[in-house]
Amino acid sequence: MGIIEMAAWISIINDDEAEPDLLKALESARTPHGTVDNVMRVHSHRPNTMLGHVALYRAVLHDDANTLPTWLQEVIGSYVSALNKCDYSYANHWKNAVHLIGDKKRADTIELALKNRCPEDAFAGQELALLQYAETLTLTPGKMKATDVRALQDAGLDDGQILEANQIIGYFNYVNRCLNGLGVTTQGDVIGYYSN
Repeated sequence: MGIIEMAAWISIINDDEAEPDLLKALESARTPHGTVDNVMRVHSHRPNTMLGHVALYRAVLHDDANTLPTWLQEVIGSYVSALNKCDYSYANHWKNAVHLIGDKKRADTIELALKNRCPEDAFAGQELALLQYAETLTLTPGKMKATDVRALQDAGLDDGQILEANQIIGYFNYVNRCLNGLGVTTQGDVIGYYSN
């Protein structure tokens, strides 16, 4: 069986060795660059989980119904990934955030705040409330209370936006654990959704 070497701690089946169900899943997982990233390829032994992962990822981060600004969605994902020490997700989604923020000085300020676990150094209002919620849900999920959501409502976020943030945070906690648990690397990937 052909495998891709050193992209994870488990084998990844090469496209030229893929059965029809895996080829279908790989086709659904193609990025705008026409590649399939290791975050999806690591599912090669179970194509159905690849299909599920692709559907969840696109619904959470690339759905036209989302109303949170795309740059903020990427910042939330980056913060969760930093908290979880997931280098793979952080590399990809921070690059996306920087691209969408479009201001290097602002991006540098945000990155320092996230790395220091001090989002209040770069944010206020709704944005800060969302990042504080992300931190609590990521690090102490069993201690969540109704007041954590009420703080988001009090900051002016509607319930749809709160659900969006909740799903982004939940998705990144899922994928960070999958990636870290299988030792997935960016070897051979095109980093960032918006890369040329």
